[in-house]
Amino acid sequence: MRIALVSEHASPLAVIGGVDAGGQNVHVAELAAGLVRLGHSVSVYTRCDDADLAERMTTSGGYEVVHVPAGPTAPVPKDDLWPHMAAFADHLTEMLKFQQPDVVHAHFWMSAWASARAARRLNVPLLVTFHALGSVKRRYQGPADTSPLNRMRVEVAVAGVADRIIATATEETRELALLGVPSSKVSVVPCGVDLEHFTPWPRRDAFQSAPERICRYRLLSVGRLVPRKGYEIIIEALTWLPETELLIAGGAGSGNATPEPEHDRLVAVAERLGVADRVRLIGQVARADMPALLRSADLVVCSPWYEPFGIVPLEAMACGVPVVGSAVGGMLDTVVDSVTGALVRPRDPVALAEAVGPLLESPSRRAEFARAALERVRSCYSWNRVAADTAAVYQQTVRRQDVGQALSAPLG
Repeated sequence: MRIALVSEHASPLAVIGGVDAGGQNVHVAELAAGLVRLGHSVSVYTRCDDADLAERMTTSGGYEVVHVPAGPTAPVPKDDLWPHMAAFADHLTEMLKFQQPDVVHAHFWMSAWASARAARRLNVPLLVTFHALGSVKRRYQGPADTSPLNRMRVEVAVAGVADRIIATATEETRELALLGVPSSKVSVVPCGVDLEHFTPWPRRDAFQSAPERICRYRLLSVGRLVPRKGYEIIIEALTWLPETELLIAGGAGSGNATPEPEHDRLVAVAERLGVADRVRLIGQVARADMPALLRSADLVVCSPWYEPFGIVPLEAMACGVPVVGSAVGGMLDTVVDSVTGALVRPRDPVALAEAVGPLLESPSRRAEFARAALERVRSCYSWNRVAADTAAVYQQTVRRQDVGQALSAPLG
């Protein structure tokens, strides 16, 4: 098949860990490469945010990245991109005419809107993965939500016209139902993890060191430095966890000339709680270095208020490290409570400490969880499996469209 993936703000070429570069970037890159390994031809369409970028680039994964002109050729926060989406849609349509894809798979709500316009003009099946829903973001962030005001209305509209919705977690199907999307229109295909890169043992050619320990136990949390990731909950839990340090990987780091506001806020929280000597914000960590960092931890803690999916738990599990996570979003699927790790109420530092403390004191239980986690991630979350399951949804969608067109054709 000829497959077009559309990801307006999340380029597969981006450096992971910035404000708008995270799980979606990884998902699009790995899905594209996995589809290529299955023999498909894949192009990823993303906004051109640098004047020096070539219009078309072929990656080491075998897929093509196409840079779509829309707005300034400079980084723009994703929540400020909406005014440029009409131009993105127009250019995307012309570029898709050149590729002539069999399916268009849009990632995120703005990509979905632009892709819906293009797919309708070209009579191509449209599939949508939202990655995050505006209704959920507004529920948890309230006035702090910086999304355009019409985001939820657009999401409902594009969900209505899409041929298929691919949700990344079971929880998302329930959220979509609240928007009027029937479950019969939704397929659940999770995100995946690179099992050759994230392993329980160091590869000879890989980076093999991590920051030295300053405490007996180490907790690690990884992700963008934004409030919803809930790092302050882990910092507060440290007050009940003696001999335990916390490393937070993501964001600019303390050595940056202009630290991010969330960095400064978390430092202040740690100082106020008297645990600043046990909290280190180490900034962005290169993908090549991440497995060694994960393996250096006794537990990986993911404590967001909400999380559409969350790739970090899978990466930790693939490295043989148990996860303690909030019982939200994708972690309700990936982390099996009391089997591969532990799930706790979100935004509850006492519950978090009560889950983490006994695990830190029981190496045998951590080892048991690690074995189960590794088995689960290998059987359910390889990118090869995710790509194959996604391709199956594409093929089913194309067949439905072909049957629909045949039934609507005039007789005689």
